[in-house]
Amino acid sequence: MTDSYLAEKRTGRTSLFLALLTIAILVTAFAFLVRAQERKTVSAKSEVNGAQSGADSELRARLTPLQYHVTRESGTEPAFRNEYWNNHRPGVYVDVISGEPLFTSLDKFESGTGWPSFTKPIEPDRVVEKIDHSFGVRSEIRSKSSDAHLGHVFDDGPQPTGMRYCMNSAALRFVPVEKLKEEGLAKYLPLFEAKK
Repeated sequence: MTDSYLAEKRTGRTSLFLALLTIAILVTAFAFLVRAQERKTVSAKSEVNGAQSGADSELRARLTPLQYHVTRESGTEPAFRNEYWNNHRPGVYVDVISGEPLFTSLDKFESGTGWPSFTKPIEPDRVVEKIDHSFGVRSEIRSKSSDAHLGHVFDDGPQPTGMRYCMNSAALRFVPVEKLKEEGLAKYLPLFEAKK
C-alpha cells in the first residue's frame, strides 16, 4: 500500500466521521428545539386553562347552580317555575354574567310557554344565533358579550317580527325602569317615555 492510498483512506474516514458528527449535532439540536417548543406550548396551554379555570370558578361562585347550568352548560330551567315568565314590570333584561342589555319589557309577550318570550332583542348585535342539534334542529341564542346560553328563537311569534325569543330567566337579570339610570342604562329610558 502506498502512502497516498493510506492518506486518502484516512481522509475518507475523517470526512465520514465529521459528516456523522455534524448529523448527530443537528439531530440533537433539532430534538432540543422541538422539546423547548413543546414545553412552551404546554406552558401556554396551562396558562390559558388556568385562566379559564379561574374564570370558571369565579362564575360558579357568583352564579346560582341553575344560572351556571343554563348559561355555561346550555341547560333549560323549568317552565312556569322561573323568575321572569310572568313578570309584567317595565324595564330591561340584561345578561346575568356581563350585565349587557339584551331585551326590554316592551318586546315581551305572553307566549303561553312558561318562559319569558320576546319579539326581538334590544339591539340585534347583542345576541348570536347558532344551530343547536340537541333536540332536532333549533336556533340557539347566545349572548355576544359573555357567550352565555340564553335560550332559543322560533318563527311562531307575534307581529311585527313573527319571532319568539324564548329565553331562560336564569340567564337574565331584570332592571326595572326606575333603576335604569342608576345601572348605567339611561340611554334606554326614551324607549319607555315614548310608550307613556
